[in-house]
Amino acid sequence: MGESIKSPMNASKYYRILGISKSASLTDICKAYKHLAKKWHPDRNRSNQDEVVDRFRSINEAYRVLSKKKREEVDLLKSDVAKTPRKHSKAEETHEEDDELQISSPTLLSRTTSRISPTVDFYTSMPSYFSISGTNTPTTPGTPVSDQIPNFSKIASKPIIFSQSTSRRKPQPIEKKLECTLEELCNGCVKKVMITRDVVATTGLIVKEEEVVTINVKPGWKKGTKITFEGKGDERPGTFGADIIFSIDEKMHPLFKRVGDDLVLGVEVPLVQALTGCTITVPLLGGDEMTMSFDDKIIHPGYEKIIPGQGMPKYKEESRRGDLVLQFIVEFPLDLSEERRVEVVNILEDQLSSCY
Repeated sequence: MGESIKSPMNASKYYRILGISKSASLTDICKAYKHLAKKWHPDRNRSNQDEVVDRFRSINEAYRVLSKKKREEVDLLKSDVAKTPRKHSKAEETHEEDDELQISSPTLLSRTTSRISPTVDFYTSMPSYFSISGTNTPTTPGTPVSDQIPNFSKIASKPIIFSQSTSRRKPQPIEKKLECTLEELCNGCVKKVMITRDVVATTGLIVKEEEVVTINVKPGWKKGTKITFEGKGDERPGTFGADIIFSIDEKMHPLFKRVGDDLVLGVEVPLVQALTGCTITVPLLGGDEMTMSFDDKIIHPGYEKIIPGQGMPKYKEESRRGDLVLQFIVEFPLDLSEERRVEVVNILEDQLSSCY
């Protein structure tokens, strides 16, 4: 810095750097400095760092010199006024106090309501990561700015984040499973679930709260169907309550297997009945039964019988239902005695001869 503030030539140079006239007030100087500092701050200009740093150093130096000069002028003016006492009204005293406060605390490089005193060097308040050596090297107020400005080209980029938002955040939703039987998903039901969550009390403390939520399960709902309760999850200071999402999960049924809107049922049939015909009783979902006869057909392994309209209801078409698919499992003996083998051969030979 080292240049005399009393030199009119130097002062003129500083006025030109900030782009203001010599009659500018301290408030005008602060505004000009704030505008140029935002524009030429090294963190906002990634290209041509040497030019940016030199320009920013000149702006900072000009502000320090001119603000100090204006302060001396204001102090001199105050001393002259003090030598000529006069009566002031309360309104004038309040106005003078406001002016003095404005002079002593200009707004510098701040997007928030905080203020930085113009007597504090911008670089003396910088965090330790601006040190080239990587160590926490403190700076001393009054040290020339040229000795305190690091080489920004050697410093890793570290953006400065200006938070202008005070809105409350929405946390991630909480997912829970809701198990339902095939009967409940077929006929529909009402589920009541107790949830325990953290809430923020009026005192600011976090307390536990229990609540019962009601879920109306519709006929035809499938595994993976989601039901969302907004804001019923845990709360934290500064955030909204999280959403709770219940996901339908099907319990395993002892008889039926669901495939889409159809139901699959396995039926075991002895070999004799499979070959000679039989009458079987088929259970239906919900407890009813159906009787079916197979006298004119031979039931072979892998044979399927489809019963329309006895499956699961279609969610978007309540009047329609899927099918019930019967998959037959024929019981074959694992071994036969010699006597049995002879009998089977004779029976099959007689059947073949009768066919011809």
